[in-house]
Amino acid sequence: MLFTSMRECRVRFTEIDLYGVYVAPMSIMMVAAWVITIILRRSAARFGLLRYVWHPALFVFAVYMIVLCSMVLVIAR
Repeated sequence: MLFTSMRECRVRFTEIDLYGVYVAPMSIMMVAAWVITIILRRSAARFGLLRYVWHPALFVFAVYMIVLCSMVLVIAR
């Protein structure tokens, strides 16, 4: 039953027209996730939370992937 309900929920990401240039919606979501990640990284650095992370670059990349995947899942529903 779960698989049949997932098949019915088809998401169509269509191109977005930005001043005559067709852009994939995924690229706009990637830019938005990048901006959100920058805000989160600066706030974490301000409060000193990045000092407690073993590898800050990997941590920031993981946060970016979490934000991007969350955005895609929210928009897909």
